[in-house]
Amino acid sequence: MAVRSNIVGIDSPEALEKALRAAYYLADEGLATAAYLGLALGKPLLLEGAPGVGKTEAAKAIAAVLGRRLIRLQCYEGIDASAALYEWNYPRQMLAIRQAGDESIDIYGETFLIERPMLAALRAPDSTVLLIDEIDRADQEFEAFLLEFLSDFQISIPERGTVRAVERPVVVLTSNRTRDLHEALRRRCVYHWIDYPTAEREARIIMMRASSVAESTARAVVAAVEKLRREPLSKAPGIAEAVDWAEAATLLHKGGARWPDAFKRSIGVALKDEEDLHFISPRLDAMLAEATA
Repeated sequence: MAVRSNIVGIDSPEALEKALRAAYYLADEGLATAAYLGLALGKPLLLEGAPGVGKTEAAKAIAAVLGRRLIRLQCYEGIDASAALYEWNYPRQMLAIRQAGDESIDIYGETFLIERPMLAALRAPDSTVLLIDEIDRADQEFEAFLLEFLSDFQISIPERGTVRAVERPVVVLTSNRTRDLHEALRRRCVYHWIDYPTAEREARIIMMRASSVAESTARAVVAAVEKLRREPLSKAPGIAEAVDWAEAATLLHKGGARWPDAFKRSIGVALKDEEDLHFISPRLDAMLAEATA
């Protein structure tokens, strides 16, 4: 295994943590270590955690630190190889055949190839980061196909031959753990579970991402979302919702709304499900009063 001890000047997990912070992402020691090892060992990084804990943002921050283009493959039920690898531009091929008449034409040339995320990453491994987002939404057939890709980092195009990456591409996979992933997929990756941040860290994230928010407002939002996350909601507020809630409440407060009424009036930024709003409504005033006390 070829170990890359230095990646664009990053020679330790601590250096990567500092670089991620400069890219406005606060990574804890565990995430910084897992990401550094994935980069150094040339292995995919598998990030699991509840929706909204910052898995996708971590991939974006890694791409920013490396100075690379992020290529995102959003998984969904029924996704297949053609959506992930490549497709042929059939209408353009037919047009070219008609225009060529009796002349010979290669309808499998580069101009007819529609590049999808995984092929794009193979062709430019030194300037891209491939994000395979929410792999748990894909079915097991696609996961099996992905195993081969992550093993050899090559694909076969029957009409053109095999495409191999000249170096191991940087790959980040995320999962909300709606289903268990195959053990073989996990073995190919460096794994890290991302939990909701501590109250102190989340307040720092809010103030970093929303510069106009006061520290007292950030801490009140953190206290409120922590209470909401302990409730049986269909969609608990993630970090992004906490940041948006702090900004929205601050905006209303600057417009004349009092605390904690500014939080209550902007609750639709944090909770985005009618049943969740109905469920929490009877206790919302008490929650906000306690959070802002």
